[in-house]
This record gives sequence, structure tokens and C-alpha cells, in this order.
Amino acid sequence: HLDAERGIGLSPRQKVFSGTAACCSPAKLRVGGTSDLQHVFQAGAERGSSDQWGGAAASHGVREEDALLENGSQSTESDDISTDQGPVPPSPLKETSFSIGLQVLFPFLLAGFGTVAAGMVLDIVQHWDVFKYVTEVFILVPALLGLKGNLEMTLASRLSTAANIGHMDTPKELWKMIMGNMALIQVQATVVGFLASIAAVIFGWIPDGHFSIGHAILLCASSVATAFIASLVLGMIMIGVIIGSRKIGINPDNVATPIAASLGDLITLALLSGISWGLYIELEDKPYVNPLVCAFFIALLPLWIIIAKRNPVTREVLYSGWEPVIIAMAISSVGGLILDKTVSDPNFAGMAVFTPVINGVGGNLVAVQASRISTYLHMSGMPGESSEKAPRKCPSPCNTFFSSDVNSRSVRVLFLLVVPGHLVFLYTISSMQGGHTTLTLIFIVFYMTAALLQVLILLYIADWMVHWMWGRGLDPDNFSIPYLTALGDLLGTGLLALSFHILWLIGDRDTDVGD
Repeated sequence: HLDAERGIGLSPRQKVFSGTAACCSPAKLRVGGTSDLQHVFQAGAERGSSDQWGGAAASHGVREEDALLENGSQSTESDDISTDQGPVPPSPLKETSFSIGLQVLFPFLLAGFGTVAAGMVLDIVQHWDVFKYVTEVFILVPALLGLKGNLEMTLASRLSTAANIGHMDTPKELWKMIMGNMALIQVQATVVGFLASIAAVIFGWIPDGHFSIGHAILLCASSVATAFIASLVLGMIMIGVIIGSRKIGINPDNVATPIAASLGDLITLALLSGISWGLYIELEDKPYVNPLVCAFFIALLPLWIIIAKRNPVTREVLYSGWEPVIIAMAISSVGGLILDKTVSDPNFAGMAVFTPVINGVGGNLVAVQASRISTYLHMSGMPGESSEKAPRKCPSPCNTFFSSDVNSRSVRVLFLLVVPGHLVFLYTISSMQGGHTTLTLIFIVFYMTAALLQVLILLYIADWMVHWMWGRGLDPDNFSIPYLTALGDLLGTGLLALSFHILWLIGDRDTDVGD
């Protein structure tokens, strides 16, 4: 079995097909971006049972890989000579630009409206006392919203994969998978929430030189409680969606991740606002409440660790899945510092409503592309294996954006979604009378420039990062998406703040709109 995994003694055809199967394993699907893997699972899902992946579909897939190896191209001649009528797992190699756009459009809009709702919430709560007097809460916003991509979408990915390959068919397997995964995300949420509060305290203290122990404990309690409760609520929603999808014959990969993306920002931001406001009220009269909240959630950690270690899949993530999540949290916190320093100035209060939107759109699009490239690479073998598909050098922009291969085609489709998508979201915000900024032509031009530049940089970095990680034996699905979504937060917040400063300098100063 180990020899087969390493490709020892296998023919080229067997290596390719085993690599294709490897991309479907639960280990590969540990972090975000599962929507593209629907190409692998969809045929089995449409027939209502993962057991029908055998026999005919496998033999047809082997014949197709033979044709690809012999012709060295994206030929589908094997379809013509095949007498097998079984369903064939669609390969990303056959996708057209239209089919890519059609599949991405609905999840993109669904997740985008979720970020619009989160922006409307942030626009309201930025005027609350806790946000005015403990401005470091703004630093927590991108870091905690980023947990959606690093934890909830990861959970959706693992459970969708387990459901598709038949690991949740019996009640015993189902219960074991649910308990292990829920315990795992509670461990990750508690630890990352605690570290995010420390980062917020440090970033808030360094520029001002002012430190308040009461505010520091308030940040810790708010962050840990928000991360824990948000992960619990979203995790339960994800489990319900995935089990329900299986019962009615829908592929969970197609619906779970967009729902996690659309609900994650709104639920997390609403919880952070409500919890921090409640704890701030208790700060004066009952100062012992905040330390008790921190101690309670941290004391539960050993229990979740014990439960998570009992499941082999979650045990592996428990030991090895920390580096990308923690570094991504630190990168997002830098974006939070920019948000804190910009929104705290009354002249730039209008930025708050747009920050979750621009960050969410950029992160969702680059997660799709990173997942697509990773799926494409897994069809050629395992991470670390030398392959023409995985160049080790930095790709040229022309190859990334203008070549004829399927990944370049998807880059162009995703990039073209930016302007129409943001126009829809801006119109929605305007029609709901949100924000403090009139949607003038000059504002829309600056906003679109920032959004396009953000996505352009992210898509290029994704092309380089996924191939770079692959060449060094790291599975990009486990590492690339947290980094890329965190960079999206940093770039989106930074470019948006720069746009608002330039607009202020040239005289676009209608900050009273929406008051």
C-alpha cells in the first residue's frame, strides 16, 4: 500500500489514476476551497451513492488517462471508442470558460451578500461605546472573520469528503465523525481566538504606548468567546446542511462551502459586537466577569483535545494544522490594525461598511483558484513529485493570465467577476442606505481600482504559491488558502484605506451620509 502511494512499481497510467484518486482523500481536503472538487465527486453524487464509483467509471477514467498520456494533449478521443455507458467523473481539463463562470457565479454572489450583511453590521456597531473606547476591537475583526475560511470551511470540506466517500453512512460512523470534527474546531477556535486577542493588545499598545489591563482582558474574553460560539453555531449548521444534502441526493461539496462563506462573516461579527458590548458594560461594576469568561473557555480545552484525538483524521490535523492558521491570523491582524487606525478617524467612518465586502470577495475568488490549481496538480501525482505541471520558478504574469491552459482560463473568468460583482454589492449597500459615503463616479472608480488590484495580486500570488508548495512536498490544500485569504484581508483593507485617504485629499468628503 505504501509503495502504491509513492508510485513505486506503478505504470505511468496507474500513477496518474492513483494521483487522481489521491486528490479525493480526506487528508487533501483539510483546508477550504472545496467547491472545485465537485468535478471529481459529481458523477457519483448524481447517482445518489458513493458506492457507484467503482467498475465502469474507474475503467473509463483509466482509458481517458491513457489517451491523455499517449497524445500529450487534452484529447477526449477515448470517449469516442468507449462502449461504457457509466458516468465519468468530469475532469477540469474539459471545462470551458462559460462552465467555470456558471459554477462559480452562484456561490460567489451568495457569499458576497453575506459580506454585505456583515458590512452593514460593522457600519452600525462602529459607533458603539466599546468600539469607540476600546478601538483594538477593530483589530479583532479581520482575524476572527478569517476563522470562517480557516475553520468552518475546513470543517465543511472534511465532512463533505467523508460523506462522499461513504464514511458517514452508518450512525456510528456519523457520530464519530461529527464529534471529532466539532471538538477539533473548538480547540482551534479557542487557541486562535486567544492569540488574536494578544495580537490586538500588542498592535494597539505599540503605536500609542498606552496599555490597560482591563481592556486587554476584555479583548481576550470577547475574542475567545466569539471564536468558540461562532465555530459551534456554524459547525452545527454545516453538519445539518451536509447530512440533509446527502439525504436528498445533493453533493454536499456544492452547497456547504458557499453557506459557510455567506453565514460566517455575519454571525461572527454580530457575536463579536454583542459579546464585547455586554462585557464592556460589566467592566466597571463587575470586573471579575471578564477573567471568568476567559478561564471558562480555556479550561474546556483539554476536553476537546481528548475527543479530537480519538478520530484519526482530526488527530492528524490537531498535530500538524496549526502553522497556516496562526500565521494567517497574524497577517489578518495587521489588516485589522489598518482598519482600526482608519475607522477611528471620524473622517473615514465610511470605510467600515465596505471592508468586509472587499476582503470577502477577494478571499473567496482566490480560494477558488488555489483549490483549482491544487486539484489539477493532484491529478499528476503526489506533492513533491517532479512534474511538468509544477514549475518551481516564479511564473510570468503572461503565463498566469494569458496562456491557453485551463488554470489561466479560470483566472480570467474570476477576474472578470470582480467588477460586476462589486457593482451589485455596492448597489445593495446604497439601496439599504448603508454607509457614510455617496456612491459618486469618482468613488466607484477608486473602489473598483482597489478591488481589481487586490484580486490581480492575489491570483498571481496563488499561481506561484500553490506550485511552490507542491514542489516542496506540501499539500497546497492544507497550507495555501489560509495564507491567501489573510493576504486578501491585508491587501483589501490597505488599498481601501489608501483610496479613502486619496478621496479625502481631492475633496470627496461627504462623511455625513447615513448618519
